[in-house]
Amino acid sequence: MLVISSREFRDNQKKYLDLADENQQVIIQRGKGKAYVLTPIGERDKYFMDPQVMDDIQEGIAQYHAGNTTKVDKADFDQLLGL
Repeated sequence: MLVISSREFRDNQKKYLDLADENQQVIIQRGKGKAYVLTPIGERDKYFMDPQVMDDIQEGIAQYHAGNTTKVDKADFDQLLGL
């Protein structure tokens, strides 16, 4: 784990982005009490950042809470998934 100041990060961004790409945990300290972790975003993360995907997930959660669900037996999973 590497803790640096926000000024150090600004002055050497490429260095710290490269370290984060190499799975080094970089923490940027900003003032008193504020800190941020520098983490690369993967393809899976991008998927969940898509507003349409998040809307679909929220709609599914609302349907679940409203009782709009269908129970599927374990034996039917393969057929349901087309396996």
